[in-house]
Amino acid sequence: MSLLDWVVLFGTLGFIVAYGVWRTRGSKDIEDYLKGDNTMKWWTIGLSIMATQASAITFLSTPGQAYEDGMRFIQFYFGLPIAMVIISITVVPIFYRLNVYTAYEFLENRFDLKTRSLAALLFLVQRGLAAGITIYAPAIILSTMLGWSLNITILVIGLLVIIYTVSGGTKAVSITQKQQMAVMMGGMIIAGLVVVSYLPDYVEFGDAVAVAGKMGKMNVVDFSIDWNDRYNFWSGITGGLFLALSYFGTDQSQVARYLGGKSIAESRLGLLFNGLLKIPMQFLILFIGVMVFVFYQFNQPPVFFNEAAKSKVYATPYADNLRELEVKYEDIFEQKQEAVQGLVRALKADDDALVADAEREVEALAVAAKAVREEVKGVIKTATPEAETKDTDYVFISFIIKYLPSGLVGLLLAVIFSAAMSSSSSELYALASTSVVDIYKRSMQQRASEEHYLRASKLFTVGWGIVAILFAMFASLMDNLIEAVNIVGSIFYGTILGIFLVAFYFKSIRGNAVFWAAVIAELVVLYCHFYTDLAFLWFNVIGCLCVVVISFLLQGLVGRKKL
Repeated sequence: MSLLDWVVLFGTLGFIVAYGVWRTRGSKDIEDYLKGDNTMKWWTIGLSIMATQASAITFLSTPGQAYEDGMRFIQFYFGLPIAMVIISITVVPIFYRLNVYTAYEFLENRFDLKTRSLAALLFLVQRGLAAGITIYAPAIILSTMLGWSLNITILVIGLLVIIYTVSGGTKAVSITQKQQMAVMMGGMIIAGLVVVSYLPDYVEFGDAVAVAGKMGKMNVVDFSIDWNDRYNFWSGITGGLFLALSYFGTDQSQVARYLGGKSIAESRLGLLFNGLLKIPMQFLILFIGVMVFVFYQFNQPPVFFNEAAKSKVYATPYADNLRELEVKYEDIFEQKQEAVQGLVRALKADDDALVADAEREVEALAVAAKAVREEVKGVIKTATPEAETKDTDYVFISFIIKYLPSGLVGLLLAVIFSAAMSSSSSELYALASTSVVDIYKRSMQQRASEEHYLRASKLFTVGWGIVAILFAMFASLMDNLIEAVNIVGSIFYGTILGIFLVAFYFKSIRGNAVFWAAVIAELVVLYCHFYTDLAFLWFNVIGCLCVVVISFLLQGLVGRKKL
């Protein structure tokens, strides 16, 4: 990295942290710290909601997901706009009427303390794990690409987040997320334009999209029914809907974003703003990954994108095996490059027969290249057993470091750090507020002063920040990171959503019935995760429906009075 890149990177991050600390200094009480004194406008809420979702994993892993698997991940979000409408109509007015700090306070009013505590604990477990992954994911990749110590990278991200989150609470999170969102989207748009500009002169934008389509990367919608397929229209519109309902309606990291709104109308507009823009934003990020894929059809890609892991093999007896496979991969690429050029010529000529022939040739060579990559992964795993051989999360950062000009590298790294900071700050705030309001204040220290609870909130923020940093330091890289976070969420979200749906819509069901239904439902979801191949999005539907159905059965079995 050049001096300019370092200046852009640390200048951007330093400004965001300093601005957040200055704008939100001196929270007066727990109301101001946890709810921002209800002064936030709809555009701040909307951008804050989007920035909370858009973790560093989004910008590191999503382009790699598209490079490997095409655009079909976009179907994951198809249920989100519907969820925003439902939450705006039903959930927001209830939370405002009860004037709650957290979503789980409502459950005690509706059921009892143990149900509230169960939902809060389920949230703390899943969000605590997610917070560690959110910090770890960018840290391990950035440390690899920049040559930094992994622990130092984790500490830099974690401490920056703790500083401004402790300083200003929810208002600091929301205010800084506006700047972070501007940096993130501006940087990604610039990266997309740069990728397209790097394509050969004879390949126009339309040609690039056509090539991507012929190579199976423009698979935006899939209507086939396959229960084990993670991403299709049906899993997205159903499982994605249930996940979004739970995430935005019951997850404190998101509920807090709109509880601080100036009015119900402002909160609703913020949610609808997110519903309108989230799918286009994800489409853009995935499309950039597809364009990186097209770029590498005309430029030699690495045989393995995690260069640091690959370089360790050269110091082992397996170095010659790796070099032979690299030569083989280069030969296949040269043939595929000519075949792709032929595909472009056939597309320009609008000759279906030539297109079909070229498409078959490209596909055969792509299969051969993939086979060599798998052999390389086997050599790396044999030579260095501790190495992670899933390299799709390194695709985009590798492209950034290798091909972007000075200044833009620093800007894109600032995008990744900003995303890590924005989502991590929301998670730490949500963990702290839930710990204080739902556990500490309710069950441990009920009669302390406002100043005491304010100090406790800040201490819990620091505490959860330390937990997240420690978890990140001892974590192991999971498969594809964007999937890892969503899998962790799906294991818990369905059960939590089921509790809230019963609370909102089934007034005859009492606390004991829904409590035990939730325990059973969570066990069912865990069984599905560990012992079946069911796609994880369906966990949200299963957990939710199990809570609703089992609570009905328990209530009817034992009787209304006893429960």
